Amino acid sequence: MQKFETLKSIAAPIRMTNVDTDIIIPKQFLKTVKRTGLGIHAFHDIRYHEDGTPRADFPLNKPEYEDAQILITGENFGCGSSREHAPWAILDMGIKCIIAPSFADIFYNNSFKNGILPIKLPQEQVDELINEAENTPNAPFEVNLQNQTIKRGNTISFEFEIDPFRKHCLLNGLDDIGLTLEKKPHITDFENKDREKRSWIY
Repeated sequence: MQKFETLKSIAAPIRMTNVDTDIIIPKQFLKTVKRTGLGIHAFHDIRYHEDGTPRADFPLNKPEYEDAQILITGENFGCGSSREHAPWAILDMGIKCIIAPSFADIFYNNSFKNGILPIKLPQEQVDELINEAENTPNAPFEVNLQNQTIKRGNTISFEFEIDPFRKHCLLNGLDDIGLTLEKKPHITDFENKDREKRSWIY
């Protein structure tokens, strides 16, 4: 998992609430267990017409937001079924940070495990960020995880809360496997001692 320290990027606004995981990645694209290749299908039903052509009014299809790594959206983002393909798809399309008033718990937890920073802010602050992203789309935001701040030029500066353990994992690029490997010396020591005691197992 890549480390998340400071992210400077334009932000794409999606003015929707209750965006569920079937909107993020519809069920017909859940056949893979790979974490790559899902980005093209992210938000499929609201991103494309029935004939597969992009919808011009969908924010992530607009040229000014095509390089966005930050998504700003409405409350209860990621609700619905617990599919981990949802954060996989979002990360695969280049989004590394999602800002919203609230998230569904499972999606929120899965985001951290996959290297995405989900940030909860009060509704009025989210509204201000969305307005900025819509009115001046080419001006970048800066998300500083160490300082727990979101800035945009000299006009906006917000602080956000994050669990210290999750912050540690993102700053150091540690997923569940990485956390386990941090204990490798202890694991090896146990195995060596256990091999001496119970050699028949090995």
